[in-house]
Amino acid sequence: MMENGRSKSMAWLFRAVLMGLMSTRSAAWMSMSSTTSNSGGMAVTVVGGTGFVGSRVCQMLTAKGAKVTSVSRSGKIPDWCANEPWTKEVTWTAVDLLSSDGTSLDLGKDNDAIVSCLGVVGTDREELLKGNGNANVAAFGGDTDVKRSVFVSVSSEVSGLDGTFWVPEFLSGYFEGKRMGEAAALEAVGGDSSKACTIIRPSFIYGGDSFGLFPPRVNGAYGSGVEELLSLAPFCILADLTPGLIKVALRPPSSVNAVAAACAAAALGEIDGGILDGTKAINAATNQPDPTGLTEAIDWTKENLSKAYDWAQVEVPKAIEWTKEKIEDSKKK
Repeated sequence: MMENGRSKSMAWLFRAVLMGLMSTRSAAWMSMSSTTSNSGGMAVTVVGGTGFVGSRVCQMLTAKGAKVTSVSRSGKIPDWCANEPWTKEVTWTAVDLLSSDGTSLDLGKDNDAIVSCLGVVGTDREELLKGNGNANVAAFGGDTDVKRSVFVSVSSEVSGLDGTFWVPEFLSGYFEGKRMGEAAALEAVGGDSSKACTIIRPSFIYGGDSFGLFPPRVNGAYGSGVEELLSLAPFCILADLTPGLIKVALRPPSSVNAVAAACAAAALGEIDGGILDGTKAINAATNQPDPTGLTEAIDWTKENLSKAYDWAQVEVPKAIEWTKEKIEDSKKK
């Protein structure tokens, strides 16, 4: 029972450390995102604004003083930020982009920028094509005078697997949809790919405080550790030398905060347009801090192994003596 109690205490301590690391990292990212901006109350529409990435784009844009409208099918504030003060500064709008029946939704009307973080996953090719392609075409289409467009797509190394034996055939709908979204974002600003249009291409995105299976997701502390590990030179060299899906698996994932920061900066004109392909380019765009999850986990392990050793030196002899006493008592009976 003593050992079980200690195990539970160590488990709770580990969880507390993870939450502390994530809170510190989140505070650092928000501090960076709220630095002085020339947004001047710019109006920005975030498509998919209630999603994993989109909601954080809304958060960062409001911190920079932008007037933000979130567009999504539900129009509901996400659970993770439901009680956050900044959510009151966002206009949460429910729109089904696939029910527009071909008519213009004019999301860009009276807006300076459109950011689309809209994307779907699944196993149905047509649904993937509609959710990633048709919906984004509708979002960026219509009569628009937006100055900037931003689209969260997928890394070229991932999309390069399309049509190969590395991925199932139904994913062709996902890749084709992403290509449609990129083309629509570019067309929305008259084809200006140098300044007005920014395409952000992450591979795997991690973040938040929970794990998920569908879509697959790992939390911020764990993901930061993986990013730091796979950013080490030996893994980068190995990834360069390996083919297909193995190469993709060895590339460092992107933090949701880094992706959101790049989206917000691009929408407000803080960075030039173009393509940010992969974690390294996404992080560099807004000078993201180096991932430290692995280093922090190692430091935590060292510290707590030392504590465990100190505890064992005291408690184990006590347990041995207690056991001896019980054995002696049983012999006397």
